[in-house]
Amino acid sequence: MSEVNLLESVTTFLQRSHGHYINGVSVLGQENEAFSVINPASGEVIATVNQGGEHEVNQAMQAASDAFHGAWAQISPMERGNCLNRLADLLQKNSEELAQLESLCSGKPIQLSRMLDVGASADYLRYFAGWSTKITGETLNVSLPSLKGEKYSAFTRREPIGVVVGIIPWNFSIMIAIWKLGAALACGCTIVLKPSEYTPLTILRVAELAKEAGIPDGVINIVNGSGAHVGTSLINHPQCAKVTFTGSVPTGMNVGKLALEQGLKRTTLELGGKNAAAFLSDMTVEKIVDGILEAGYVYQGQICAAAERFYIPSVHMDAVLVLLSERLSAMKIGSPLDESTEMGPLANKEHYEKILSMFETARQEGNEIVHGGYALEGPGFFVAPTVIKANSVEDTLMNEETFGPIGTFLSYDDEEELITMMNATPFGLSASLWTNDMSKAMRMIPDIKAGILWINMHTFLDPAVPFGGIKSSGIGREFGSAFIEHYTELKSVMMRY
Repeated sequence: MSEVNLLESVTTFLQRSHGHYINGVSVLGQENEAFSVINPASGEVIATVNQGGEHEVNQAMQAASDAFHGAWAQISPMERGNCLNRLADLLQKNSEELAQLESLCSGKPIQLSRMLDVGASADYLRYFAGWSTKITGETLNVSLPSLKGEKYSAFTRREPIGVVVGIIPWNFSIMIAIWKLGAALACGCTIVLKPSEYTPLTILRVAELAKEAGIPDGVINIVNGSGAHVGTSLINHPQCAKVTFTGSVPTGMNVGKLALEQGLKRTTLELGGKNAAAFLSDMTVEKIVDGILEAGYVYQGQICAAAERFYIPSVHMDAVLVLLSERLSAMKIGSPLDESTEMGPLANKEHYEKILSMFETARQEGNEIVHGGYALEGPGFFVAPTVIKANSVEDTLMNEETFGPIGTFLSYDDEEELITMMNATPFGLSASLWTNDMSKAMRMIPDIKAGILWINMHTFLDPAVPFGGIKSSGIGREFGSAFIEHYTELKSVMMRY
């Protein structure tokens, strides 16, 4: 395979002046400041985007509110689902254009952009579309006494919560936006999205496709800019009914606190973690290494649910680290647009510098860097995939989220000790357990504290299975039937007749 040629539509889109998408129209906005979008594989500017301000925030929120009370409210649940299905069709029709834009902005290997950011996004839209006609209440038998022959009845109904503010991270700029807008729209809400400043382009193109799909103006709006300015203004806005945020734990806590202070606004917070992958002694060395690569090194480890802590039986540890180093040495690192690339650059310079500082922390604490631990020469934000052998559960890299291609390893001998080590974290997003003994796995499942637990797999998501964390890793769930709870209000109706 070789590097793909950029489509003419991609080149043309990059050359456009970019700003925001409000009430069905691409607008530059009134702010004079702009920020640059950097290709992380080269370090070069590929586009500029105008910053948003109070004017754009007010316009977008008003457009979303008008649509919520107007055009979108008048559309039947079936037609809401049809709109989402038509958008899914257009994602597939324009899949290569969207995948190339995503890889250029995020450094994600093109094969992954095609499969996840575009392909999986279309699947999630179809899943949400199916729910649009199945959001129901229930009839209830009440037990109030009849004094003069009167009767009583009651029922519940689920009503859309209103205008949703969605704050999107840089790692999956299409797919996570689709999780949020698909859930909101299926429930009858409208949405204003704030993408990451690092990856703002692809969702702007998706918004244009949404208009082509027949989604009314104002239902989907986008305001670009910083989290401190635009994100805060959107959360503070009186027409914001709910905030759905995906990102780091510290930022998520600030978002949740702000939403609470602004009138107890509803929140869904999908935050980070220090996810564990544990391998039991019945696994072969080869199977353990296959699992480690799946769990920790896909998309340079820049997946919120990726494993960062690896627990290996003492009897296997040395052989696992030798084979893992060999496999990582053979991995092709290069341009995200090369179809044979297995690992691209880190997504942005700020994150690149954080990962380099993590390497230094490991050295200072006397951890053994078994493989990697350095930046690659040349342009772009490339680092070597890294394997670190920790000294104890107290080491920094066993506790702080890295969000990069760094696996930190500890050995164990006792399986009860293993469970204790896996749970010794303030986070609780995901974990995985690898074993051929399913009876043992079933007994261990209740003791592992995580919002999602995989057995003999890691980081695979399905739209039918709710996703989200416990403890400091978040509040609420994405997709599955659980999303309905977070985008609707439950109204109880009681009648006397």
